[in-house]
Amino acid sequence: MSRTNWIRASVIIGIPTLYAVILRLFFGVKYWEDLFSVMSVTFLLCLPTIVGALTVYLSSDKNARLKSYRIFAPWLPVFLFFIVTLATAWEGWACWVMVLPLFLIAASIGGFIGAYFKLRKPDGRMYVSLLVLLPLLLAPLEHAIGSIPGTYEAVTSIDIHAPADKIWSNITRVSEISEEEDTGWLTRMLGFPRPLHAELNYDGVGASREARFTKGLTFHETVLEYEEQRRMVFSIKAYPHEIPSTTMDEHVVIGGRFFDVLTGTYELEELNAGTYRLHLSSQFELNTTFNFYASWWARWIMQDIQNNILRVEKQRAESGMANG
Repeated sequence: MSRTNWIRASVIIGIPTLYAVILRLFFGVKYWEDLFSVMSVTFLLCLPTIVGALTVYLSSDKNARLKSYRIFAPWLPVFLFFIVTLATAWEGWACWVMVLPLFLIAASIGGFIGAYFKLRKPDGRMYVSLLVLLPLLLAPLEHAIGSIPGTYEAVTSIDIHAPADKIWSNITRVSEISEEEDTGWLTRMLGFPRPLHAELNYDGVGASREARFTKGLTFHETVLEYEEQRRMVFSIKAYPHEIPSTTMDEHVVIGGRFFDVLTGTYELEELNAGTYRLHLSSQFELNTTFNFYASWWARWIMQDIQNNILRVEKQRAESGMANG
């Protein structure tokens, strides 16, 4: 690549990346996080869209006319921004995995916007300049509208060939779960803590237990409803101050500003002699302006955690292992 082409490529990729970095720094300032928050539709949609628009607008007319270029060229500064934020610990791996699909789609849309301004608008530079400033105008409006807390449910179940008492004893008292027993693929990929153990102090309403996970995460649970070998409902509380700062990204920490688990329910349903269906569901709350997207990921994560625990309980009950 010639020096001229190298400089041009650096401008095409570097300026959008620099814009993304500056906007991330601006939206990350604690003093005005209520007005300009990283956890906002403005940031999650406008930033990649503008990055895509800048990438294509700064490119040659020839490249801007190519649909494939409009779609994929904006991904380069997005991935570079991805690397920068990970290297500086501005964002965690889990956050990026969850927002990356949104970023790539928005960046490609921005690529088409940039091509339109470049090829169809003689005064395209003015439009691009206004586009660059758009997040600073939209963020306060989004804050004024405010987030709407939403409650969601994650439902899972598994069939177990074992007596009811064996199954129930492995529900109320789950002893140490080894790494070999842990099959939670999604939470493992995201770097979330894995379950270790949880035991009730007694069987009945008002009983409590601490469900312990790796990396210092603990769920404090209190039994609200109890029917022996049939149904158990319990409240779930995680205290952010108990969780080490290195355990989870601040934007997805359980019990924090944006995500909290409320209750869990076990139900044991008899299918036929010797076979039961064990149901495990949970209710969780999200408090963002993009619950429509965040709820998908939160539900997948909760279902992965629950399915992991259900598989452990199934294996132990069917092998005749009582109380872990």
